[in-house]
Amino acid sequence: MQDIGGFIERWTNKGDEKSDTQKFWLELLHDLFAIDNPGSIIDFEKRVELSHVSFIDAYIPSTGTIIEQKSRTINTDTPAKQSDGTTATPFEQAKRYRDWLPASQQGRYIVVCNFQEFRIHDMENPKAPPEVILLQNLRREWHKLTCLIDTESSAPKEIREAAISITAGDLVGKLYDSLLERYINPDDKDSQRCLNVFCVRLVFLLYSEDAGLFRKSQFHDYLKPRELTARTALRDLFTVLSQKPEDRDPYLEADLKAFPYVNGGLFEDSNIELPQLDGEPLRIILEDMSEGFDWSGISPTIFGAVFESTLNPETRHTGGMHYTSIENIHKAIDPLFMDELNEEFASIMKSPKKDRTKKLRTFQKKLASMTFFDPACGSGNFLTESYLSIRRLENRILAELSKQISFTASQDETPIQVSIAQFCGIEINDFAVAVARTALWIAEAQMWNETKSIVHFYGELFPLKSYSTIREANALRTDWHDIVTPKDMLFIMGNPPFLGYSIQNKAQKQDMLDVFLNEKGKPYSTVGKTDYVAGWYYKASKFIQGTRARAAFVSTNSITQGEQVSAVFKHLREMFRIHIDFAHTPFKWDSEASEKAQVHVVIIGINAIEEEEGPQRLKRHYTSAGLKLVGHINYYLAAAPDVFAEPRTYPIFETARRMWGGNRPADGGNLLLSAEEYAELITKEPGAKKWIKRYMMGDEFINNIERYCLWLEGISPKELRSLPLLFEKVKKCKQFRLKSTKAATRKFADTPTLFMEIRRSGEHYLAIPVVSSEKRSYIPMGWLDDSVIPGNKLQIIPDADLYDFGILTSRVHMAWMRRVCGRLEMRYSYSIRIVYNNFVWPSVSEDMRRRIEGCAQRILDARAAHPECSFADLYDDDAMPPDLRGAHRENDAVVCRAYGYDEEIGEEDIVGDLFRRYYALKGEDVVK
Repeated sequence: MQDIGGFIERWTNKGDEKSDTQKFWLELLHDLFAIDNPGSIIDFEKRVELSHVSFIDAYIPSTGTIIEQKSRTINTDTPAKQSDGTTATPFEQAKRYRDWLPASQQGRYIVVCNFQEFRIHDMENPKAPPEVILLQNLRREWHKLTCLIDTESSAPKEIREAAISITAGDLVGKLYDSLLERYINPDDKDSQRCLNVFCVRLVFLLYSEDAGLFRKSQFHDYLKPRELTARTALRDLFTVLSQKPEDRDPYLEADLKAFPYVNGGLFEDSNIELPQLDGEPLRIILEDMSEGFDWSGISPTIFGAVFESTLNPETRHTGGMHYTSIENIHKAIDPLFMDELNEEFASIMKSPKKDRTKKLRTFQKKLASMTFFDPACGSGNFLTESYLSIRRLENRILAELSKQISFTASQDETPIQVSIAQFCGIEINDFAVAVARTALWIAEAQMWNETKSIVHFYGELFPLKSYSTIREANALRTDWHDIVTPKDMLFIMGNPPFLGYSIQNKAQKQDMLDVFLNEKGKPYSTVGKTDYVAGWYYKASKFIQGTRARAAFVSTNSITQGEQVSAVFKHLREMFRIHIDFAHTPFKWDSEASEKAQVHVVIIGINAIEEEEGPQRLKRHYTSAGLKLVGHINYYLAAAPDVFAEPRTYPIFETARRMWGGNRPADGGNLLLSAEEYAELITKEPGAKKWIKRYMMGDEFINNIERYCLWLEGISPKELRSLPLLFEKVKKCKQFRLKSTKAATRKFADTPTLFMEIRRSGEHYLAIPVVSSEKRSYIPMGWLDDSVIPGNKLQIIPDADLYDFGILTSRVHMAWMRRVCGRLEMRYSYSIRIVYNNFVWPSVSEDMRRRIEGCAQRILDARAAHPECSFADLYDDDAMPPDLRGAHRENDAVVCRAYGYDEEIGEEDIVGDLFRRYYALKGEDVVK
């Protein structure tokens, strides 16, 4: 957005259809949406074949938007004679064009414009009146024209809400920065708290005057003539808003006295620290935020998140906060409660009319009896969106009831039964608490107006009710019973902080030790290696015992991978009999905040309901392939039995060969050499060459990077002392080990010529890197010989053969690896004890073994055809050579047959079957 004011000024009372249409629209696209080359996205005079040839004034192909342009003097409601002799309004004329376009070119919107007014017709709701935007109001309502260019969403209301909410957040941030520098001590926490409180109050005032809670522009008109005393004027206003009319000074100025009693606790403290508001801050409030922006269209769900972007980014990172899109919120709350409620409403609507009224009233009471609890609520977006969703459903009930009965509520009564008091939360950050409460009040105001448009009654929203349902506290150190009561109609939800165990601070680590306790009240030994979110799972699991309450959390995907699965969920299953009700397998978690959190998450719904109580309810399993109803979901989020692939010393499949870790130097880098260091050393000291070998960690193996190590097994003291440069490195290795804080490392200072851990790899061995990119379909693995020393990030099978290679490089093994391995960020971390030793191999005939060996050899042959390429080149999914891809696919197909799978089997089905085989190997019955 560049120059809306200039655009308005240039086109006010101007515009001729014949001479100005193209210029007008090109300038609009440039000035409103900062499109540098607007001519590339809009067509003028687009030909359309009716019964005769006609031309559409303007057409935007990417959205299919038709623009019917008229001169500024034309009334766009008036029919005009067409070239075929008929009469039609501009809209009817444009609709005729649309109907003759191919279906693929028909967009959702028709825009009729006469330079001074835009009328947006939504063709999904053709009987609804158009959205009207006046040119003079474009500063405030420009976002409503995003339908011209937005190609992603089919819901214009959501587009507008997102656009206005994000812009609103930017305005708050702009004011925040302008005011913060005016504080005497801007780094003081109390000063920052006061500024946060002021911003929250200001947003509520701006929203109220635009949304009809106050008189239009009431706040602006009060503050504008008091610019010289703005600070005092705001203090006076805060006092009045928190006072009942009978308690106010009877001599108040009329415009101040006219403000309603708001209550709700928002304006209770009128003496917050506030600097002078003259100059730029006051201009931002009056011009940018009040005159230049319409707050009535913000989404309280989205805005709560972007509003919080006024916090210091470092503070956000420390608290582990990640903001949430509405779409992603519904991935949690829909399967948790909304889907069932919508289905119940639909069922009621199919019942006989004579029974419907009673059922609808009972259903409304059910909605009012439910409790929604987010014990890490942040800015309240889960609570706010849940409230909006429940209230919209209640409004559908009221709309149906209003067809059959008359509502005669008095001024103090309302047909609304759902209350924001049902929506409870805990949040550790005081500013986020204030934002969450305000977002809920704004949501309540929006739904109040919606209800009044459906059912006419006399009630008033103000004064707001004071609720203490959102508590400022540490959720892991707070007794949840102080806030909500465990019961059947309780739904716990949210996205607790995304903090891995390695980045938790001391206090957070103590939180986990205090929460994750066994039946003896002692911390589990594994708690020090679990993500912070596990604390919320523990508390929720304990809290819902003995009830039909359910919970769902957005979580770091790492708790469903590697050792954390057992460390978290095995304990919850044993202590609390927790079951997974539904699950989303890992997906990218986007947000509406300016600093988006690009993380991968899972969503897990849990309950403690005994499954033996009745017919087993199918579980909703959401994967990249879509939704599938399954009988059971395990803690790796596979449609499979509850099993835990715990660390094993030996392979569970008895005939599988042993895999070993590589050699660990523990040398402080003194026994290792880069290619340049190697060349320099053998130039200066040629006798050292025979004691140097190629050295590979996973990175060197995948990227074919030259690296070397001193391999001094068998060197005599005399020869070592004759090579002073080499000997110096050995001495430094010894000093490094002696200084170690670990006793085991200090012990090996006695043998500084040797690696601390040495594996005998044999003449040839299969090498598998520990860490590999998640973007690869296959982990690169291959053979090395004894001229190469594998480091501790390169795992080895010393006596592997082609059959081993064929199985391990197959999509079957890759599917298992992806599900049970740990992760470094999102990269695979291949563990011998978890991934390899728990892998179930197929039982094959000699013929099948030979076929797999043949496929494995063809993979090696395809690699050999590209000697110039590293594994990184060959296994880039976008660059993999066709012959290598073909060889892998052939191998995949044969290995699938070895397991008895169809060649087209999906990865989820492979994983499910492997878990069943694993379960059977452990000697337990398979859970269906």
